[in-house]
Amino acid sequence: MSVFKKLKSFYLPYKRNFIWSTIFLMIMAGITVIYPVILQLTIDDVVLGGQYEWVPWISLGFFTVMAVKGLSAFIQHYLADLFGVKSVYSLRNALYEKLQRLPFSYYDNAKTGDLMSRLTADVEGFRIFVSFGFAEVLRFVIQVVASLCVMLYYSVSLTVVTIAVLPFIGVAVYKFDKDVHPAFRGIRESFGRLNTKVQENISGIHTVKALSKEEVEIKRFNQSNQDYRTKQLYTASVWSKYFPLMELIGNISVVVLLAVGGFQAIQGSVKPGELVAFYSLIWYILWPIMNLGFTINMFSQAKASGERLLEILEADETIFDEENVRDSGRLDGHVTFRHVTFKYAKEETAALRDISFDAPAGSTIGLIGATGSGKTSVIQLLSRFYEPTGGDILIDGRFIKEYGLHKLRSQIGVVLQETFLFSSTVKSNIAYGNPEATMDEIIDAAKRADAHDFIMELPDGYDTMLGERGMGLSGGQKQRIAIARAICTNPAILILDDATSAVDMETEFQIQKALQDVMKGRTTFIIAHRISSLQHADEILVLDHGKIIERGTHEQLLASNGPYRRIYNIQYKDFETIAQKAVR
Repeated sequence: MSVFKKLKSFYLPYKRNFIWSTIFLMIMAGITVIYPVILQLTIDDVVLGGQYEWVPWISLGFFTVMAVKGLSAFIQHYLADLFGVKSVYSLRNALYEKLQRLPFSYYDNAKTGDLMSRLTADVEGFRIFVSFGFAEVLRFVIQVVASLCVMLYYSVSLTVVTIAVLPFIGVAVYKFDKDVHPAFRGIRESFGRLNTKVQENISGIHTVKALSKEEVEIKRFNQSNQDYRTKQLYTASVWSKYFPLMELIGNISVVVLLAVGGFQAIQGSVKPGELVAFYSLIWYILWPIMNLGFTINMFSQAKASGERLLEILEADETIFDEENVRDSGRLDGHVTFRHVTFKYAKEETAALRDISFDAPAGSTIGLIGATGSGKTSVIQLLSRFYEPTGGDILIDGRFIKEYGLHKLRSQIGVVLQETFLFSSTVKSNIAYGNPEATMDEIIDAAKRADAHDFIMELPDGYDTMLGERGMGLSGGQKQRIAIARAICTNPAILILDDATSAVDMETEFQIQKALQDVMKGRTTFIIAHRISSLQHADEILVLDHGKIIERGTHEQLLASNGPYRRIYNIQYKDFETIAQKAVR
């Protein structure tokens, strides 16, 4: 029950619905126990006693009891469902908010499909138990206690004899729970992997088809589906093993009741109506106990789901606002790295090693180097997507942690290498970082990113709805909209992470020309593989294996005849020679 204790803050606020639901549940359980009593009176007093004048009154009373029970059942089910729906509404919101706060390091190892499974299937599994599982447990307790009280009223000895087998059912139920919980945990995890496989396949369907790997993907999906089926079948085997056993024990109790009760009826110590009532009452005890397996089923699924949900809720928020953060005023954009070291979780080697540089406000810093040299890691630390392992990062002379995350990131415009656009209008995508932007500001940002002309050629211009992830636009068009989105936030610091990699040389030149005006008065970091994208920078940092191996202006680095010069020669001077060798 520790899972439910940890999650109690999500359902306790709605305990009023639960309490009223419980009250009507008690009415239903009490009325259910009245049925055998009415049956006993009908047999012993009316039929055998000859008091037929009571038939209309008993019929009316029975009809009234059924009507009250039906109304109580309606109210109880509605309130119970309302209790569950309100609880998971709060839980789902908390999960989504938590996912927004978790750092990049969490998503480095998380699977999108698995997270989707937790926010849908696992939340629903928890809701079902909250709505109906608690009620079933209470129904079990109330109905069993009430039935035992009536049975003891009729005959203590017969009650003791008939319930002697109940401990054996209890042992079976306990062992069932021990086996079924890990089985349901396995099902949830397998379903998460299956969901991840589907999500990845749909997201990468263009790559799959381009490389003609449909059959390979089908086989991989079949493997995941096979694992899910195997775990489902194992769970089914647990059910098929325990439920017939519990039913057998229950039937033995009924046989004992009929044998001993029949003998007592012959002896006259028990009336025939009481024996019939006993027969009904014993099932009011046996069925709840045997159906306890179904409740345990719901409980086990909810517990397994709750554990997976807690893994999200209890995940460490390693990046958060410190106390006394500064959230007022606009940043100047003076960035300083002092002996910064950084290593990604689960990586053996450091991504950055002893990185130091100073970028005055309004300056432009270029970062160049081979893939994996640490360029992107620098700007991810600047935006506090990750925390440095060692060293200090300062903005305007203050440690970066002294700024609130919202304050910091709202004044850093980032254009990532992998462009992401939302399934919304072009206008909404550009204004995403600045929802209060006017149409003139949106158009101005688009013009500066060299995106206005192609946007106007779209069916509805700025009101054109984009497909998922910007489907329908070329890579260059998506990247230019992303640049416009960054410009629209009017950032103090602008980060261009290979922002022109998806455009042709002519378009790149046009964008760079437009960005020259945008970068004025802003500290700009340009990550690029093309020297043409950063040769105008005030300082260029050449990185290799997480270290700065060269630094200086474009002219200084060319004159030094080092790694930067070799990159320049490959891209310009020796381009034709390399191309000719490639052809041969």
